[in-house]
Amino acid sequence: MALPPAQPAYILRGHGSQIHATAFIRSNTRLLTGDADGWIVIWSLATKRPVAVWKAHEGSILGINAWGSEKLITHGKDNRLVVWKLSEEDESSMSVVLPVDTPPEPRKQPWLLHILHVNTMNFCSFAQAEVPSTEHELLIAVPNTLSSETVDIFQLPTCQRVHNVPNPNSFKGGMIMALSILHHDQTADLTVIAGYESGHTIVFQHSSGTWQALYRTQAHSQPVLSLDVDPSKEFYLTSSADAIVAKHPIPTSAEIVIKSSDDEPLKIFKTGHAGQQSLKIRNDGKIAATAGWDSRVRVYGTKNMKELAVLKWHKEGCYAVAFANVLENSSEEEKSGGELVKRTTTLTVKGERLLKAKTAHWIAVGSKDGKVSLWDIY
Repeated sequence: MALPPAQPAYILRGHGSQIHATAFIRSNTRLLTGDADGWIVIWSLATKRPVAVWKAHEGSILGINAWGSEKLITHGKDNRLVVWKLSEEDESSMSVVLPVDTPPEPRKQPWLLHILHVNTMNFCSFAQAEVPSTEHELLIAVPNTLSSETVDIFQLPTCQRVHNVPNPNSFKGGMIMALSILHHDQTADLTVIAGYESGHTIVFQHSSGTWQALYRTQAHSQPVLSLDVDPSKEFYLTSSADAIVAKHPIPTSAEIVIKSSDDEPLKIFKTGHAGQQSLKIRNDGKIAATAGWDSRVRVYGTKNMKELAVLKWHKEGCYAVAFANVLENSSEEEKSGGELVKRTTTLTVKGERLLKAKTAHWIAVGSKDGKVSLWDIY
């Protein structure tokens, strides 16, 4: 007998416009969501209620993420990338009135630490990478302010531009639509991956003071909408306005240069469903998920790109998807946590909820309908 379709564990309501970004932070105890009107909501995953609500931007939210335990980064269509200070202790001073409601007094904003004025003409969200051997510096990659075909890299907290990744000679890929930045484990070289309006994707590496394109391919016939790097940093996935999800290598050798013809992806998977707006790989590298214009979220095994599940609940298009981090030895933690509940009465209801929030294999899906669905699968 076939299993019944999976259903969301929770639905989070309160945004008044479509959800464009979702991210799990603070060891899965919080979920960040951002909408088309510039609102940010931080949800407690123990209670499924808001703990902080504020309007971060005068335009749509393009991207959100955490920097360490106390800083949050938001990127808006108002040409600003903002770093906020908001620790868990600071949440108690924030408004919890959701965007669809009117508070009795104006909502306060978190402490504003830094502002970068950036290009948002092409709807491309920022990418971030920590500087090795330091917790206080961060690299931010965004499309160049004047040319949407090249990449600027800024260093925080100085807000100084430290790199510009130029366009390869004679390459015409249109605007950059998606970015990732990382230090490769094998070479320690700074690496930038870009997805373009033309459907191309390129891997750039900074070595010996210059930027070199190590890999270029056109796996898609439509603009790249999203890309994500596997935790092993051996490959990355791209999704597009077309129906393809592609798997690509991340070369490490500077001797590998672009040939006269494009390189070949590791795998091209024709999903049959156009418009995969958001794509994420879970931190254990085993599965990936796409959020689609057809209101479906599809879960794939990254090894062979086999479709494992289709999550159906939303009635309108899905624009954002995020995985909670699978904690190391999470199965043992869940088991020991369950035994602890049985053996003692010291674990309160609050503690039990917190344990569940940290160890659940959450998938958060943001939709055009303004709702966020939470799924606990795989």
